[in-house]
Amino acid sequence: MPTRLTVLFAIAGGVAVGNLYYSQPLLHLIGTDLHVDTAHAGLLVTGTQIGYALGVLLLVPLGDSHNRRALIPALMTLSAGALVASAVAPTLVSLAAASVMLGLTTVSGQLLTPLAGDLAEDRDRGRVVGIVVSGLITGILVSRIASGVIASAWGWRSVFVIAAVLTAILAAVLYVQIPSLNPKTRIRYPTLLKSVVTLLVSEPKLRVTAVLGATGFAAFTMFWTALTLLLSSEPYGFSAWQVGLFGIAGLVGALAAQGAGRLHDRGHNVAATGCCWVIAAVAWVATAFERDVLAVMICATIVFDIAIQGLNILNQSRVFALSAAARSRINTAYVTSNFVGGALGSLAAAILWNAGGWTAVAIAGAALCACGWAVWLTTRRGALAD
Repeated sequence: MPTRLTVLFAIAGGVAVGNLYYSQPLLHLIGTDLHVDTAHAGLLVTGTQIGYALGVLLLVPLGDSHNRRALIPALMTLSAGALVASAVAPTLVSLAAASVMLGLTTVSGQLLTPLAGDLAEDRDRGRVVGIVVSGLITGILVSRIASGVIASAWGWRSVFVIAAVLTAILAAVLYVQIPSLNPKTRIRYPTLLKSVVTLLVSEPKLRVTAVLGATGFAAFTMFWTALTLLLSSEPYGFSAWQVGLFGIAGLVGALAAQGAGRLHDRGHNVAATGCCWVIAAVAWVATAFERDVLAVMICATIVFDIAIQGLNILNQSRVFALSAAARSRINTAYVTSNFVGGALGSLAAAILWNAGGWTAVAIAGAALCACGWAVWLTTRRGALAD
């Protein structure tokens, strides 16, 4: 797994995952152009997420039974087509349909991560997976910033055009660069999907890690959902563009979290996981008392993202070691649990914000991290250590 291929996977995965988030800062612009209110335009985000959930469940397992040199570029080409359809959509209904298709096909990042695990040597797998996973998280954060900047200059449709061109170029590059590997298993598609559940049932380490991943991603989405509300209100009163720039703090954290992969390679996965939970809880507590101090919020955001993204890298590095023949299906189980946790975290943030503002969210976030630490504490010598 040469460095150039690792970096390419990180970039391509970041672009693929970023396709999910371009529309989020553009809802007002899209609503105005298509003559619908922002609430109805917000359904685009829901449609994209529904499509992505289906893609993770139905398409990512194919990574274990198909040649990924053909599968990944094909999906990215379809994503480019969905982006073009989004750019030219004349109505909200047609844009929503294109958004669902975009979500369904832009799962390449979740195929590239287990492929990177397959291509890396055992002694280097954590570092390689860490770089690729950091690329995915970077794509989420950068896409939100870039979307607002591009749309303000050339309009919202240009965002999807540029994304389509970039995705198509990367599809071609990946087809040339990905080594041709024989499928790791040859089983029928229904059996392939059923085996995802079988893996969860039969692998205690996967079950515990899925719980840790869901809890961590719930804390992540709770933090960023509520942070947008906090920065938009007094005493900050930031514009949408300024809120988007705050994502740079999260980007610093995501890049710094790559070191977690090296800790895994050195045999410190379980211990580092416990430390990540403690660090995340401390960040929540710090913001509960100093939420009106911008410097504190920036530092807490960086520290929190290092902890949560480090946790994610450690989790995926751990479960990828379970079975070389089933890494795509393992990733399906893990990412699906994350998706459920993330949805619940966003919902909890909205409810808690209305109930008690940032303080209520921060207390709940710290408690959630404490729960994650408790799960780690009770399993660190059992399921996690096996």
